[in-house]
Order: sequence, then C-alpha cells, then structure tokens
Amino acid sequence: MKQEKFVAYVGTYTHENSVGIHIYDVDVEKPYMTERKVVPINNPSDLTVSKDKRFLYSIADEGVEAFRILPDGDLESINRAGIGGMRGCYVEVDDTNRYLFVGGHYDGRVSMLHINEDGSLGTVADGIFHKGMGVSIEQRNHIPHVDCVKLTPDQMFLCAVDNGLDHVKVYRVDYEKGKLKLVHIIRGQMESAPRMMRFSKDGNYAYILYELANMVEVYKYSVENGEPIFELIQTISTKTSEDAKSLCAASGMEVSLEGNYLYCSIAGTNAVVCFAIDKATGMLTTSFNTRVNSDFPKVLAVLPDEKHFMTLNNNSNQIMFYEAHHDKGYALWKGKPIKVDKPNCIDIVALP
Repeated sequence: MKQEKFVAYVGTYTHENSVGIHIYDVDVEKPYMTERKVVPINNPSDLTVSKDKRFLYSIADEGVEAFRILPDGDLESINRAGIGGMRGCYVEVDDTNRYLFVGGHYDGRVSMLHINEDGSLGTVADGIFHKGMGVSIEQRNHIPHVDCVKLTPDQMFLCAVDNGLDHVKVYRVDYEKGKLKLVHIIRGQMESAPRMMRFSKDGNYAYILYELANMVEVYKYSVENGEPIFELIQTISTKTSEDAKSLCAASGMEVSLEGNYLYCSIAGTNAVVCFAIDKATGMLTTSFNTRVNSDFPKVLAVLPDEKHFMTLNNNSNQIMFYEAHHDKGYALWKGKPIKVDKPNCIDIVALP
C-alpha cells in the first residue's frame, strides 16, 4: 500500500520574511515539515480547503482569494473578491462548494459569497452586521467581533462565534436564494469571549472554546422540526490549578482526525490542553495539560497519525512539534522547530 502524502498550508502575516501562504511537505512519522514554496498574498490570517480538495480559499487584505490546488499540492491563483465589509479573519466553505462564508473581527460582519463552478469567487450573496454591546465597555471585547464561522455538519446552519457579544448566533442557510436568517442564539457567560467552535466527527456534539473564561462548553446538537437545538451538557476548564489566578487566553481548538481527542492551545500561559472525547456521550475528560516550549501558541494542528500535534507560535515565530502520550498524561517536544514569521493558520491536506 502506498503511503499517503500530505501537504500543509500555513498562513502568515506579511512580516519580514513571511510573504503569504507557505506550502510544506509533511512527514507524519518524524514528525516534520519541509517548506516547498511561498505563495504571495497579503496577510492570509485564515484559510480553508474545499471538501473535494480542489480549491483553497484565504483571507487577504483585499478581501478573499481563491486558489486551485494542483496535483502536487502547489497553489495556482484563480481570483480575488471583496467581502462587503472590513478585513475578515475566518473563512468557511460548504461541502458542495457553493458558498464561502467569512467572519469579520473588526466590523462584526458575517459575509456569504457565491462560488462559481470553476472554484472562482463570485459576488456577495448576503451580509449581516452583528449589533449590540458587551458588558464591559472598557475591555476590548465590548463590541461585536465575529472570530469564527462554522457550518453545522448537516450544512443546514451557520454558527457565527461573536467574541465581543459573548454568544454564538445561528443562521439558517438558504442555498437557493443565497441568504442567511437568524434562528437561534447560544448565549455564553458575560465576559466569557467565545473564540472558536468545532463539532464531533459524528456531528452530534458541538464544542465552544471561550478565550477569557478559559473553558470549553459541550452541547448536544440536533434538529427538531427544522430548527436547531443546542443542549448544554458539560462545562470543563482549560486551566490547571497552577493557572487559577492567571489570564490564560484560550486561543485555538481542533478535533483529531479520528475524533478521539479535542486539543486546545492556551496562548496566555503557553500550554496545550487535550481532552479525550467519549464518542457515546460527547463528554470530555482531561488527557493532559502541558506547557509548550514556545511563545503564544495562537493555533494548533493535529497530525493524521493521532500521535503528534504542532503549535503555531505567533510571538516566537516558529512551528513546534510534540508527541502526545495520552496514557501517561503529558506531551513531549519532538524534533526541531521551524522558523516562520507570524504563523496564524494551518490546513493539512492528503494529496489525492
């Protein structure tokens, strides 16, 4: 059997030696990555790959940009499009590649763009500005900040995680008319600052990471009479007892490929906490909470072997690899770091 080949696309702020999307060949077993090339684009703070692995979509200063993924994993630019608002920070594409969804941190806007059959970006189909004010007007999170937009696994609804308003707005997606309609709100604690949302592999559970409250909420997700139901079933801290008085600043979150673990990067204390997922109930138990040898792990990625993960460290300008020892309750630094300026996002793809 031929071994699968993987490439990683890493988006970086345009800063010194970083000029766009870095393409790496991934050695899962070592683990390590070898840079192949850098594709010029201005400040790709987030990117996503279509489900059929034919296209990559990225945030850019000009709006969003579409790329064709070539057979060897290289990228070929297709076109750019505006999003009808200020600069975006998060992108999501539906499974059938009909629409691109963009979250806006600066203006609290959710944008929905047409995607053409050739993968190119079309016009803005719909756009909604979040309105309101958070509880603490002296803090940075007192106005709408859409930090993540995530489709439910059934593709029926778009969840817009608002870091400033402390809640997640759930929109019904009308694929025929290209419209979003607010149908539900998941309300977090005041000043909790939700940052990211992920779903279990079976689609039955949702996980919301809170930046300031430093916790993960687990929701049972279902649809009844065409309406989304999110039932809170667990709240679990991302802190250790040593972190009790510190501002941990939970930042990134990913579910492992087989759906066995939920990893969270904690930028404030330079740590990674890993939870084991009970697939029958969706509930979490702490597998390990480990300090990482880097500064400000903004996001992370779990390698396909389920044994290794990496952190993208925004302040120390590096990518670090770690080996998870779930049976022993810790993770160990593995291999040498990769130097890259201001890494912000990553997507690992198996080449067809």
